[in-house]
Order: sequence, then structure tokens, then C-alpha cells
Amino acid sequence: MPRTRNRLIAAARRSMLQRAELHRRLHTARAALKPGALLDRGKYRVGEKVDDAVHAVQEQFRTNKLPIALAAAAGIAWLLREPIKQHAPKLARRIQDLAADVADHFRAPNAAADEDGIEPLEEEDDEAVR
Repeated sequence: MPRTRNRLIAAARRSMLQRAELHRRLHTARAALKPGALLDRGKYRVGEKVDDAVHAVQEQFRTNKLPIALAAAAGIAWLLREPIKQHAPKLARRIQDLAADVADHFRAPNAAADEDGIEPLEEEDDEAVR
């Protein structure tokens, strides 16, 4: 009889341990399936993917700086194509006016000398001096 009793006690103990393990697993599963936990896990996974993508982009940019910079500039120019079409003629006219003003500014001293009647110095070709 003592043997049977010990076996029953051991079986009851195992059953209690298994029940506790099942309750612990059930509690873990319930906690994992709550909306907040699902959201947090999703945020973590998305964050990891974003971090991986950022790292890959940084590596590509380090190895291909010029082509990526040109592509980015072309993309920005394409995005701003409508405003550029509107304002480009005005800007070109302003640049031409500025260039003409600068050219006039540098031409002005020679024009003033011509108005005063001062002739520019010319080298004389004296054959006797040679």
C-alpha cells in the first residue's frame, strides 16, 4: 500500500507541475495576443526593418556618393519643375541684366577717357631708336 500511495503522491505532484506549466504558457500566450503587445511587437519589427534599410542606404551612399547626389538633385528639380518653368525666364532676364551692368561697369572707365579726349597711349615705332 505504501508503494501505491507514493505513486499517487508523485503522480499528483507531476500533475500539479504540468498544470502550473500549462497555466504559465497560457498566461504568456494571452499576454502576447493582447492588442498593446501586438502593437509593440509590430513597432519593434518595423523599427528593425527601418534601421536595416537606413544602414543599407548609408552604405550605398558611402560607396556611390556622386551618382546618388546627382539623382537626388534631378529628383528635386523634377519635383520643382512647375515653379522652375514659371520663374526661369524672369531669373534668366535678371542674370542677363546683371551681366550687362557688370560689363558696363568695367567698360565705363574707357568710355570716360574717350569722352575727355584722352587718347590711349600708343607705342611709337621709331626706327632710329632701335
